[in-house]
Amino acid sequence: MARYTGSFTVSVSIDHLQPLLVELLQDCELDVQYYSADYIMAREIPGNVIFSKLVTVEVMIDKATATETETRLSMVIKNDELPLQLDNHCRQMFEFVKQEIERSRHWHLIESLAG
Repeated sequence: MARYTGSFTVSVSIDHLQPLLVELLQDCELDVQYYSADYIMAREIPGNVIFSKLVTVEVMIDKATATETETRLSMVIKNDELPLQLDNHCRQMFEFVKQEIERSRHWHLIESLAG
């Protein structure tokens, strides 16, 4: 199973972050399956890759450390694909979503850590 994680700190209030993230994931052609005030789960829409390569994106918003101007979020992107190649589909989707978060016009990126 391929799995990639990232942590981001952005300059936006926690009240505005969740709807902005839902919109961002939809713009990445991901189908948002579930969301709450501090969690979002989205899946890649079938059709472009085989079923085992379809990615699931989970975003956790850290409400405990959020301030009026900064919010931390963590992201996990995973699929059933074995990561036998460095440049696999899951990694490509992770890099794409990571770049969209880092370049979003809706907030200023303070910190980005990918693992």
